[in-house]
Amino acid sequence: MGTVIFDLDGTLADTSGDLIAAANVCFRQMGLGDVLVPEQDAGIALRGGRMMLRHGLERHARMDPDVVEQYYPILLEAYACAIDTHTVLYPGAMQAVRVLQDTGYGVGICTNKPEALADLLLTRLGVRDAFASMVGADTLAVRKPDPEPLREAVRRAGGDPEHCVLIGDSDTDRNTARAAGVPSVLVTFGPSGADMAALEPEALLHRFDDLPAVVRGLIG
Repeated sequence: MGTVIFDLDGTLADTSGDLIAAANVCFRQMGLGDVLVPEQDAGIALRGGRMMLRHGLERHARMDPDVVEQYYPILLEAYACAIDTHTVLYPGAMQAVRVLQDTGYGVGICTNKPEALADLLLTRLGVRDAFASMVGADTLAVRKPDPEPLREAVRRAGGDPEHCVLIGDSDTDRNTARAAGVPSVLVTFGPSGADMAALEPEALLHRFDDLPAVVRGLIG
């Protein structure tokens, strides 16, 4: 059987609330108050910590790459201290993972979240043991959309990098899979779901209940 590799933020779980809260810790320290709003900025949050800092500073016409780098470690520390306050797994996510495993597929994670934070989050959510591999932004010298983190996640799950599928929620995931020469499935239920069809993945996923059948159709 093949291997199914999942992105984390915006794919398996909605982490935007806790990410935005961590970014706002930084903005308050800058004297700007709570700049990001969960209902408005969830899509930005799922693009990562530096992206949140850049967007927030741009709103106040104070964008400075040095400030972003200065506050990024502060954001990570704040996030680690409250990583699962608002975060929830998407409905049906873990049921789909179990079905895939029971069918014989290997299952792993390839995320651009730092590996230690990804491990911590999945452990707090009680699902870390469900995944045979974990490759984060800092596991290797490169990160997505370079294809090597995806390939390494497959290898660590005991699979063949030529026989896998990546489940994600962004152009980063689409480009990673394309660079690796394997199919991608993009979820439509995240904050950026309406934009996924334009990326022309091999499949769109509207609910996790459908994932096992989608995977079978793509990699057998």
